[in-house]
Amino acid sequence: MANPNRDEFIRIYTQNITREGSQKLLAWLDTTDFFTAPASTRFHCACASGLVMHSINVYKTLRERYFEEGESEESYAICALLHDVCKAQFYKTSTRNVKNEETGAWEKKPYYTVEDAFPYGHGEKSVYLIERFMRLKPAEAMAIRWHMGGFDEAVKGGSFSISLAFDRYPLAVKLHLADLESTYLREKGTSETR
Repeated sequence: MANPNRDEFIRIYTQNITREGSQKLLAWLDTTDFFTAPASTRFHCACASGLVMHSINVYKTLRERYFEEGESEESYAICALLHDVCKAQFYKTSTRNVKNEETGAWEKKPYYTVEDAFPYGHGEKSVYLIERFMRLKPAEAMAIRWHMGGFDEAVKGGSFSISLAFDRYPLAVKLHLADLESTYLREKGTSETR
């Protein structure tokens, strides 16, 4: 089945990311459910291919709103397209009974659950998975590691490292803002499970 989001992702990826190991990483993504998985269980892009849709949206937001002349196109593409690679092989599809308000009949509806086989955190897991294939620059690693901002478990636990990362690496702030804007504005109403 054709997947236009996959095609667009690969086009952006191959045009912008040429670093050693990048093609091996792309080939590995094809062995996972990255191109068919949802981006969340019920919030944004909770639908088939939602993860790749979200990755493209973050790239477009990051590039359109925050790119400045002289910055690295490759770094922007890496951070935006791969920030949530941790969600590959992360969600499972299940069904539940939901009452149809119009007919009163119970119907089976799909929904997503989390089944994390490698519970390594969120941003840090993405950094780990990417670096199995391709080296990240410090600014890229920081941006991906801290893209969740205040939603990150370490921050909830009281870590101040995010403040240092945001202060030293503007790309980390930009990726976080692009992720927020994509999630809450561009992708509003994209969940099929709500």
